[in-house]
Amino acid sequence: MKREHTRSLTDYAPLVYPGLMLIIFFVVPFSTMIAVSFFQRDPAGFYKTAFVFDNYARFLSLFFGQVLGFSLLLSVLVALCCVTIAFPFTYLLVRQSRAIQTVWLVALLSVLSLSEVIIGFSWSTLLSRTAGISNLLVWLGLIDQPVALLPSFGAVLTGMVYQALPYSILVLYPALVRLDPTLVEAARTLGASPGRAFFNVVVPALRNTLVATIIMVFVFALGSYLLPQILGRPQHWTLSVLITDQAIYQSNMPFAAAMAVFLVLISLALVGLTLLVGRRESAA
Repeated sequence: MKREHTRSLTDYAPLVYPGLMLIIFFVVPFSTMIAVSFFQRDPAGFYKTAFVFDNYARFLSLFFGQVLGFSLLLSVLVALCCVTIAFPFTYLLVRQSRAIQTVWLVALLSVLSLSEVIIGFSWSTLLSRTAGISNLLVWLGLIDQPVALLPSFGAVLTGMVYQALPYSILVLYPALVRLDPTLVEAARTLGASPGRAFFNVVVPALRNTLVATIIMVFVFALGSYLLPQILGRPQHWTLSVLITDQAIYQSNMPFAAAMAVFLVLISLALVGLTLLVGRRESAA
């Protein structure tokens, strides 16, 4: 048996810089946010130092419950839509030649370079009455006159799916590339159709990857801020929009901090669940 090497302080030196960055850019801001969430709002000013639970008590209000429920529902729908579109698309993509795969991956990376502002205003133009998709539908004879398709829940969902879809494809791509193609060939040899082989072989083999992708997109959509404002009505605002509204326009920083703490805790819990799923997949 080899004697374990005694570690010295120099062995932990590489951890100093990332640890310092974590403290400066996460621990300190998050701790400050937690402290402010217990402060009391001052109607004559910003807020005053106190230790009250009034900001967290507002979580029990009907309005906050509706906003939270809508945010969670929207994030779930975005995640499910992205995986439903991205998984078969990526499966077909990895079966193409390397040149075609490269072109598509470059196109996806170019979409990722677009900011949320550009995506929001681009979709607002496409869904508008004057220069939008409805004009194409009129030209095809499907509708009588152009109509505005926004602001609406469908517009918000479309914009957020478009923004998160490239991330879903890029997460699924490595797992599908590593998938043993002989599994599908064996299923086809045994008489399974292409669709049945896909759902009975490919989907179960990548179940953990699909769950991790859903959780990742859910967390990503939960923090969306601009698209619900640009493409939706106030009833389509997410919790992130409400946090900004309370902090900037309502000057209620303590309540905004309390909501931000709640949102961060949900995101951290889901990220931890993603890591757990990935660890189980690697162990298997």
